Amino acid sequence: MFAAIGRFTTRHRRSLILGWFVLFVVGIAFGTTVFERLKESNGNANAESVQGQRMLDDASSNGMPLLAVVDGAAVDDPATAAAVHQAAGLVAQVPGVTGVVTAYDDPDPGLRSTDGTTGLMLISTAKSDDMTALHHTVDQVRQVLHGSVPGARVSVGGQLAVMHDESVTSQSDLTRGEMISLPILLVALFFVFRGWRAAILPILGALVTVAGALLLVLAITNVVDVASYAIDVVALFGLALAVDYSLLMVNRFREERAEDPDVHAAVERTVAAAGRTITFSALTVIASLAGLFAFGDPTFSSLAIGGITTTVLALAAGLTLIPALLAGFGRRIRPMAAASAEDGPFGRLARRVQRRPVLVVVLAGAALLAAGLPFLSANYGSGDPRTLPTSFESRQVYDTMQTRFAGQQTDPVQVVAQLPAGDARVQAEARLIGTMPGVIAVTVDQMPGDLSVIDVVPEGPAQGSAARDVVTAIRAERPDFPIHVTGSAASLMDFEDQISARLPWALGLIALATMVLLFLMTGSVLVPLKAIAMNILSLGATFGALIWIFQDGHLSGLLGFQAFGAVEVWCPIVVFVFAFGLSMDYEVFLLSRVKESYDECGDSDRAVAAGLQRSGRIITSAAVLVMIAFLGFALGQNLGTKQMGVALAVAVLIDATVVRCLLVPATMTLLGRANWWAPGPLRRLHRRFGLREAPAASGAADGPVPRPEPVPELVG
Repeated sequence: MFAAIGRFTTRHRRSLILGWFVLFVVGIAFGTTVFERLKESNGNANAESVQGQRMLDDASSNGMPLLAVVDGAAVDDPATAAAVHQAAGLVAQVPGVTGVVTAYDDPDPGLRSTDGTTGLMLISTAKSDDMTALHHTVDQVRQVLHGSVPGARVSVGGQLAVMHDESVTSQSDLTRGEMISLPILLVALFFVFRGWRAAILPILGALVTVAGALLLVLAITNVVDVASYAIDVVALFGLALAVDYSLLMVNRFREERAEDPDVHAAVERTVAAAGRTITFSALTVIASLAGLFAFGDPTFSSLAIGGITTTVLALAAGLTLIPALLAGFGRRIRPMAAASAEDGPFGRLARRVQRRPVLVVVLAGAALLAAGLPFLSANYGSGDPRTLPTSFESRQVYDTMQTRFAGQQTDPVQVVAQLPAGDARVQAEARLIGTMPGVIAVTVDQMPGDLSVIDVVPEGPAQGSAARDVVTAIRAERPDFPIHVTGSAASLMDFEDQISARLPWALGLIALATMVLLFLMTGSVLVPLKAIAMNILSLGATFGALIWIFQDGHLSGLLGFQAFGAVEVWCPIVVFVFAFGLSMDYEVFLLSRVKESYDECGDSDRAVAAGLQRSGRIITSAAVLVMIAFLGFALGQNLGTKQMGVALAVAVLIDATVVRCLLVPATMTLLGRANWWAPGPLRRLHRRFGLREAPAASGAADGPVPRPEPVPELVG
């Protein structure tokens, strides 16, 4: 089948190149409009916090609020009061604004700071599903208020403004990440291939993958809601996978041309061999990403949609666009000089590891376990304004509220009851909550109809330990009438509970799918199990680095962020799934060459050394290039994107060095011929349905591998 694809791409190369060019242009022109179609995730509909928030949303005629801080001018100054009133009148005329309350309209002392130099302006907005219109409302309100009060600085924050600023950082991080990564990638590829013509192909593959994936996600938004996180995945994973697959195809093409200079024949053999490898790789990545659907949460589902879409596009580009370009311009790409597997650097490294495999396994395993220890003390947050840089208005408003309005929490714990606020039972519940440890203030508000809400202001941050303790205490001492505890602290806790409940199912799905795919590729039962164990070990070290850097604040100056004692709750799950997929990517690259060599020589140790020599350079090159892509996004402004970029870069580094170059050769040496063991029924199943790597070009890259007498099957 893959040889047929290779023949098709050579015969129709011009049409394929033109088709991909059109897709790129359309993707850039229209795919980028996907930002206007993205929806914010509302969480699991069955969670108590989500149900409570939905009750409030249904009862209220307003949407997400805005909060303006007028800082630096005496609140009681008549000139300040006049300017604030005038500004409030102008804000009330902004489309999408339904009401404005200032410190002069409400006797609530919480609308003024204790030193009398800062006042608040509460701005209500209309309900809307049009995210573009909501973002425009934020921009217009800020435009009206900036400079509206002489002698004061007016900043606009609140829930809607935080969402707006997160969207802005997401878009800017995507653009910035690509602008930083692509030029560096091009230079790095030049040194990998020692020429510009070969270097440009993976960049072209990455560009069309990202553009095409944006277009597909735009189409998917017509069917299901997609959150903004999906676009971060498109940018990050699009670059990584497209570079991986393109690099493998170009490298194999150069090997094949070293054996036979005929370009079209080399392309056909390249697709027959490397095309099978990248297809297996893509399937293992998709299997990992599919595990996100097991959580039943819109956030994870959006990430899965973005990742799977990108993987499909990267595979399609690797199987068609890159071979078509090679068929058209391959004569100008230099063949790869032949090298012996016995003398290559990775072959020598493998043989050194094989001399002391037990020592390597113990030392490398202990180092990875030790690196993962910080993960045991992980704390989590979700949608916290502190993930934004301090230069953003919504973050500045949040900081001001924390330091100067301790009793006026913008994101309190909320207790929703289907009773009037004046009901004696509601008032009694409010008094009881007020006596709980960690509670600063309690107010009861009447909502439309027979619905009331008790706003509970806890000590410290909205998602801090005190707020979480308050949520736990309220839920543990429920009154004799139904209540729903909501707010960001409650939402975070419900999200964590959901992850804990669904995680075993997600991991089981990922492990099962990965084992099936690797078995079909290798015919072995032990190799897939070993691959999963190695990946989990390396990912544990990655999570430890994630906590050490972002929760504890190490390297914060270098990476440009402020640690606040937590990481995004979704980040470890997403890093696990995507890093697991990338790890299997490299595992497939390595195993395909090891299995190819084993089928040729029948000697497991020799096959491991030859396989590592044949794939080591390409895995290391791919890892370096992928790290460049990820670190480009690590320089972004949004802390969630930064966390994901750094963690994935660390995961790739560990996997391509400690795991692929040390642990895999060592463990495969210890297992010996047992690497390829499978029970008799499974061996017969593999002979019938297994997919095998096409044979390597004789002598390509590594020189000929002697073919011994046939090796008898191991007894199952």
